[in-house]
Amino acid sequence: MIKRLGTLLLSLALIWSLGAVAAQAEQGKRVFNAMQILFNLSQPDAFCTIGAVGTDKYGHQIAISAGHCISSPSYADREIHDDIAPVYDRADTGFGPIGHVRYFKDPEGSQTGHLTKDYMVIELVPQVTLSAQGPYLRQTGELAVPGGTVSPNAPSPALDTERLLAPGGNELIVSGQTGVWYGTLWGNQDGIYQAVAPHQAGDSGGPAIQHVPGSALPSQENGFQSSGPWAGITKAIILSWPPFAYTSSANILADLRARDAAAPAGVYGAGFHVTPSP
Repeated sequence: MIKRLGTLLLSLALIWSLGAVAAQAEQGKRVFNAMQILFNLSQPDAFCTIGAVGTDKYGHQIAISAGHCISSPSYADREIHDDIAPVYDRADTGFGPIGHVRYFKDPEGSQTGHLTKDYMVIELVPQVTLSAQGPYLRQTGELAVPGGTVSPNAPSPALDTERLLAPGGNELIVSGQTGVWYGTLWGNQDGIYQAVAPHQAGDSGGPAIQHVPGSALPSQENGFQSSGPWAGITKAIILSWPPFAYTSSANILADLRARDAAAPAGVYGAGFHVTPSP
C-alpha cells in the first residue's frame, strides 16, 4: 500500500511538473514595442527597435521595424523565406533568435526622409508571446483616419488604415532609449511625419502612437504611460525642422497590401494587426 501511494505521489508530481513546464513554454518570452533588437551578436551596439507586434492574415507572428537597419542589396525588396537573418532581443541574447527578417526595404536614401517604404517585417518564432504593452506605450490597434489623405503607397480604393494624419492638429507619442516623448505633428510629406518628439541612434524602428484627443499625455503622475493606436515607426533625424522623422503606419500597411496583391503566394506581414494581448 505504501509503495502504491509513493508511486501515485511520484506520478502526480511528474504530471504537475510537466504541466508547469508546458504552461511556461506556452506563455513564452514576451515581445513588445520598444524592445531593442540585434542582427549581429558581435555588434551589440548596432541595434534597432521594434515598432509594433501582431499577426498577419496568414497567421504569422510579426514584428515591424525600420528597413534601413539592414544593408544588404542582394536581399532587399524581396521576400526572404530562409532563416538567414536572425533577430535577437538585445537584453536577452541567450534566448536565441526571437525571429527572422522576412522583408526589408532597400535603405538607399532612407536618411534623407523621402523614402516612403522604410520598413522591415520580422517573423517571430512560435516560442514567443506577443504583447501590446511596451515599457511606456500600449498600442490599441492600428490608426484609422476615415476620409483622410491617402498614403502614396495605397492601392485603390484605400482603406482607412492607409490614410494619413494631418499636421497641426495631431500629436505623436514615441518611446525610445531616453524614455517617452510627445510632440505636435508639424509635417507630413508623402506619409513621412515630422514631429518635435525626439529620438536618437538605435531608436530606428521604434513605436509611435497617436495621442487620442482627451486622453492623458504621459506624465510623472501616470508613470509616463500612454495608450493609443499605432501611428508609425521612428525613421531618421533629417536636415529639416523639426528634424525627427517617422514612417507612418499608413505607408507600411498600404505597401504590405499592395505587395501582397501582386504576389501569388502572398507576403509576410500582409493584413497586419497589432496584437490585443496585454
